[in-house]
Amino acid sequence: MYSAEISRANPTCFVFLLDQSASMQDRIGGAAAQRKCDAVADALNRLLSELAIKCAKEEGVRDYFYISVIGYGASVGPALSGQLAGRELVPLSEVAAAPARLETRTKKVHDGAGGLVDQDIKFPVWVDPVASNGTPMSAALTQAQSILSSWLVAHPECFPPVVLNLSDGESTDGDPSFAGESIRQLASTDGSVLFFNLHVSDDVGTPITFPDSETSLPNDYARSLFNLSSMLPPGMRSYAQQQGMPASEGSRGFVFNADMTSVVQFLDIGTRASDLR
Repeated sequence: MYSAEISRANPTCFVFLLDQSASMQDRIGGAAAQRKCDAVADALNRLLSELAIKCAKEEGVRDYFYISVIGYGASVGPALSGQLAGRELVPLSEVAAAPARLETRTKKVHDGAGGLVDQDIKFPVWVDPVASNGTPMSAALTQAQSILSSWLVAHPECFPPVVLNLSDGESTDGDPSFAGESIRQLASTDGSVLFFNLHVSDDVGTPITFPDSETSLPNDYARSLFNLSSMLPPGMRSYAQQQGMPASEGSRGFVFNADMTSVVQFLDIGTRASDLR
């Protein structure tokens, strides 16, 4: 299980569910530096860029992955910007070719003499930070279930798709448990769909990564998302351990209040599922 080759002939897909509710304007962990909506948008844009680089070959970006980004706030629907706006599922090569814009960002790089210097880089943006209205999480999960049901009919032997929900967890359209369980019950011949949750909160506290129990989680929202999350498959658990992240046999694909670095590391685990052909 969870061993199918990911290739152009047998691609898999990622479905990203992006909380765009008003509460995402709050700061992560009470910090003054960054809003929750900015953190998750930056993390997702970085992941899409890294996926494109990972899948780039001499002839261009290969379509090992198809990408869906569903936002939920004032409405529920596709959240990619620019030329890709309104599209529900997009091959990675088309994502790579059509960022909405390139922003100039500054990053620290080694200067060759043991120090660090600032360097301007071009940062592709596909998803913008949005924060308004309520949190129709159940509707977003239902839409993800529909997307994946169609995908699995067309790709029955694929490495199981990965759903990642980035949210502060406060669903306003009813208990999301039923819709979440419906996602986890979907499967290819290689295993069940993986449903992971990244909970960003304005609570001040130590980030919690891949817990195997809900006892350490500080609120009902976090515990709800933990219980919706899939167990980490052995290969992903091993990769997490290699990166110095705690992961046991009972660990679930759940992170609470991670900073930007942890967010990107968490997202990257899903791209290490198999060697790409």
